[in-house]
Amino acid sequence: MRTLYIGLISGTSMDGVDAALVDCSGAEPRLAGTHKGEYSEELAARLRTAARSKGRCALAEAAALDAEVAAAFAETALALLDAAGCDPAEVEAIGSHGQTLWHAPDARLPHTVQIGSPARVAALTGMITVGEFRSADMALGGQGAPLAPVFHKWLFGHPQETRAVVNIGGIANLSVLAADGDVAGYDTGPGNTLLDAWARTCRGESYDRDGQWARSGKVNAELLTRLLSDEYFSAPAPKSTGPEHFNLHWLERAGISDKAPEDVQATLAELTAVGIADAVDLSCAGAALAVCGGGASNSFLMERLAARCSGPRPVTTAEWGVHPDWVEAAGFALLARARLLGEPGNDPAVTGASTAIPLGGVFLPS
Repeated sequence: MRTLYIGLISGTSMDGVDAALVDCSGAEPRLAGTHKGEYSEELAARLRTAARSKGRCALAEAAALDAEVAAAFAETALALLDAAGCDPAEVEAIGSHGQTLWHAPDARLPHTVQIGSPARVAALTGMITVGEFRSADMALGGQGAPLAPVFHKWLFGHPQETRAVVNIGGIANLSVLAADGDVAGYDTGPGNTLLDAWARTCRGESYDRDGQWARSGKVNAELLTRLLSDEYFSAPAPKSTGPEHFNLHWLERAGISDKAPEDVQATLAELTAVGIADAVDLSCAGAALAVCGGGASNSFLMERLAARCSGPRPVTTAEWGVHPDWVEAAGFALLARARLLGEPGNDPAVTGASTAIPLGGVFLPS
């Protein structure tokens, strides 16, 4: 008999929901199905407006978005099961990350907001749902992020070598997986968030497909230096960030009005590559490196990362057994499993929390 969990997540691109069905029956977790649920253009636009509001989104709108995102998550979970030929009764639990609207790890009382009510997801799907993964870690003094190093260890840890995994979503985060089982990690800085925002602003496109526009430009060394002078890059870990910090306002303050748009895009791609490569060299120089997330499918970005890394040429996590598009969703399925088993889902060495604890609240279907 299979032991199945579902993982659901929507990243800072805010274009839809990634869903992974994970079979935990064997010694190693195995992907048993995947599905991509799309947000409507109207919902995606409202989410981006709310995220750009710097925490000043109207309460009524935030509450409405919470319900609408939950409905989209539930619909995606059910579509995943339909495609996989599974009944909801076969699923132990859903792990739902939700949609981040606000992340303030350095506030006087650190806090974070992921919408997509897990109670509503449970009610609409009829499945136990684990959600609100980040808040307990932050209540214990942690950053609430990144959570990926723990599940990257479960998926990719190797007993005979230190490995590094970089997820290039809106923000890029590094996981260092030591052979002895220890983990380290932090957000390195922008991943795709600035690249997507600039493509949307200048070209009306949601992203720069395969980095073709960035490839057409030239890196502006002076602009790159100014961007890299941001204090975040030199700050010690634990640290996490988001589009609350790295956004178009941040970029504009660096002075881009006299720059060709394609050169700005090329410079932003280089910023992502340098931020990651410097972090890898600092934290695990020479380690085998695999990339997941949307950035793994950007051939230009992967080329620039390879050029900037001093160690082995980066590969994608497909070479380590999991397609890069589904690693994060699979990870939240595994975090839901850990919650039901009473196992820790955070690592204080990564987030800075005072202790390791099971993460997430458990919501029962009505």
